[in-house]
Amino acid sequence: MWDGWFVILEDLVRLRRARDTMDREYDKPLDVPALARVALMSPGHFSRSFRAAYGETPYSYLMTRRIERAKALLRKGDLSVTEVCFAVGCTSLGSFSSRFTELVGESPSAYRARDHADAAAIPPCVAKVYTRPVRNGEAKPPGQP
Repeated sequence: MWDGWFVILEDLVRLRRARDTMDREYDKPLDVPALARVALMSPGHFSRSFRAAYGETPYSYLMTRRIERAKALLRKGDLSVTEVCFAVGCTSLGSFSSRFTELVGESPSAYRARDHADAAAIPPCVAKVYTRPVRNGEAKPPGQP
């Protein structure tokens, strides 16, 4: 008999809808109740099912998407760290900087100041895989120890 968490196919379709919403609308105010409504689930069931299906909480997934977008904006160098913070949907510069540092390993200011010319030649689809922020050593990209 199956003792672990499992997610039924219908729930996966709904969870995917909510995850796609986070991918598209990362810069808008999104919270668990709003995402649960997209998935047609209660907030508690949504949170548990999302974690079971994707291995991280909805908030963690959303913040990872926001940090990915922030890294791209910071590499361009057109916007200040504060402008990037708000552009990706964060409302607190302190929380944004803390999460960015936790996931990337350096502050947003240090990341922005670094030379990113070498990465310009890498196709964005490849760069996305290898530059995805990873918290606390979770799920490393292929080929990395």
